[in-house]
Amino acid sequence: MKIKINSIADIKTAAQEFINNINGSTVFAFYGSMGAGKTTFIKAVCECLGVDDVITSPTFAIVNEYHADNDSKVIYHFDFYRIKKLEEVYDMGYEDYFYSNSLCFIEWPELIEELLPANAKKVTITTLEDGTREIEM
Repeated sequence: MKIKINSIADIKTAAQEFINNINGSTVFAFYGSMGAGKTTFIKAVCECLGVDDVITSPTFAIVNEYHADNDSKVIYHFDFYRIKKLEEVYDMGYEDYFYSNSLCFIEWPELIEELLPANAKKVTITTLEDGTREIEM
């Protein structure tokens, strides 16, 4: 499945289309270059899911936890950009998150690829020549 984002004004529509195609999956590995829009897109998805919290990249915290509005659903947002060794991921108890049945959105998954669950969905965000974004899942 491919979703095109022509402008930032279209991001909520794209996020809703993404949500409509989750199909029971819970772990999503977001690939894309620096500045491709991974955090911005994850923020839009979380907002469409009813998260009222401030949604930011967990670059320093590694993981942020969000709660959907009027729902007990927990959403975990990871950013592994600053991970230097896999031991750091083991120490944080990644299994408790990845296998919790909660939604997990992972930025920079290439740094921990061997730890991703087999059923993790690969999501690639590409910046096209005209500045638009393409999301492929």
